[in-house]
This record gives sequence, C-alpha cells and structure tokens, in this order.
Amino acid sequence: MQKKMDRRRFMCTTAGTVAGLGITGIAAASGPGAVSAADLGSKGMPRRKLGRTGHQVSIFSLGGEATVQQAGRQDEAVAILEKALDLGVNYIDTSPTYGGGGSESNIGRVMARRRKEVFLASKTQDRTYDGTMRLIEQSLERLETDYLDLYQVHNVRVNNDVDQALGRQGAVRAMEKLKSEKVIRNIGITGHKDPDVLIQGITRYDFDTVLLTLNAGDIYYRPFQEDLLEKAAEKQMGIIAMKVTAVSRILKPGGAVSMQEALGYTLSFPVSTAIVGISSVEQVEENARIAREFESFSSNKLARIEDKVRPNQDQANFFKHYW
Repeated sequence: MQKKMDRRRFMCTTAGTVAGLGITGIAAASGPGAVSAADLGSKGMPRRKLGRTGHQVSIFSLGGEATVQQAGRQDEAVAILEKALDLGVNYIDTSPTYGGGGSESNIGRVMARRRKEVFLASKTQDRTYDGTMRLIEQSLERLETDYLDLYQVHNVRVNNDVDQALGRQGAVRAMEKLKSEKVIRNIGITGHKDPDVLIQGITRYDFDTVLLTLNAGDIYYRPFQEDLLEKAAEKQMGIIAMKVTAVSRILKPGGAVSMQEALGYTLSFPVSTAIVGISSVEQVEENARIAREFESFSSNKLARIEDKVRPNQDQANFFKHYW
C-alpha cells in the first residue's frame, strides 16, 4: 500500500517533469500525462517530445512483433504498417530477434518508400563491440535504410549485462562509434525483467532513451513505474512504454480490462509514447482512435483499473518471471 501511495504522490507532482518531456499546454490539460490541442500532429495524432532526441513522437507507436514480425505474412504486415503511418504513427520499434529478422524485413518493405515519415528504432542483443557492429549491418540491410534514429541495448536482465555493454569492448562503445559516423542518431537501453538493472544502466551512462514495461499490473511485482520511471523522468530521457497489455493477457474477453483502459492507463504516466504489437489493421485503427480521444486518467481511475487487474497480476507480469 505504501508503494502505491508513493506512486500517487509522484503522479500528482509530475507537472514540471512532464513539461520537461515537452508536453505543452499542461495548465490547460487534464492531468500529468494529458495532451493539449497544440500537441496534435497533422493527422490528429497527439504527440509528445521524446526526451532529448527532440523528436515529437506519436503517443501510440508501433511495436515490431505480432503480425509484423512474421515473414510469411508480409502483405498483412505491410498493410498494418501503411495504415499506422497513414493515421499519424511516426515511431516504429523493432529488433533483429523479432521473427528471426522477419520484423525488420517487413518494415523494410515500407521504409523503402516512407523512411522520412518514421523515427525508426532497432536493437542489439549482443553485448560486445564486434557483435554489435555485425548486427547493425544486418539490420540496416533488412530495414532498407542507411541510418537508425535510435539503436538500443536490448533486454538487459542482470547487472552483468550492463557491465558487458558498458565495457571497453562493449556494445555502447560500438554505438558511440556508429553515432559519430551518423549511422545512428541516439542511444537507448531496454529491459522488462528488473527495474533495478535499468536504474544501474541509466545511472552509469547517459542514454537518450529507456524502453520499459508499464501496464496496469506492474504495481504488484517489481514495479517499473516507481523509482525507475521517476529517475528517467528526472533525467529528461525519452521514455518508451511497452507490454501495455502483457501481450494481450490482461485484455477482455477473458482478461480484466479493455484496450482503452490498458492504453489509457499507461499514457497517464509521464511516458513519451507506448509501443503496441499489432495483429490486424482493425487494431491499428482502434489504438489510433483511443490515442486521439485520450485524456489523462485520475489517480482514482488508475487505482480502479489496478484493482481489476489484481486477479490477473501474474499474467500481467509474466515476462518479469521468465524472460
């Protein structure tokens, strides 16, 4: 209970922090994560500043898993990507591990024609300099581009992952070299197992962004929404939320909440955007509608949604136990 109250106090005092994230017009908005009319993109999609990158990012962004990662469903993946861009999504996240490269290849089919519309992020799962240099070449080829807007150290799980990535022959040294050559523009870190490991990472190195988990069950086990989120916000990092629905495990029917509740919950925190894996064009349209209609949830509404998810809390946090 004390942790939840601490989080409530954090949520109630984030107006200044959110302003640092570039969410303008906060005095006229309805809460710490709210977006005013001044933040609307040309296609009606609300946007927030992605930390120090300076990019104005759609609050709903596209994750490169689900249908998008399946090499055998290229036409469906391309249709999803095209629809997302048409509706104002301007951030796409992927990784060479998704579908064994299938995600990057499918995204590349669209990037060949629409690269300038997208802030494109991928990752290295290798912790070494040489391994990361090999991976970036493969990713660029599949994505049909000569640069990435964001390259991230993927899925840090234990402190040794951070030690290796930040070592003299580590992945971050490769990233710094790539940034100096303008192959990548920003450097990030990701993780969904232990928030303390990510805290170590962002304390020891000045990453531009952090990709972290944040859903309505997060509060019940190893919460990412407490110390980690607060520290990232204080550093004015670009904060990207993932696992919004716990890979659909907390969604109705069979789950506890609607997509509107799940996505709205996450967007009510001081995050820059939330990435969602998509299975169909209809899901893109639904999420875009939710984002366009979004108004920040009150602390009481957040608590009610958390209570709904309580019986499903293990499902909401399954990736913290096993991945």
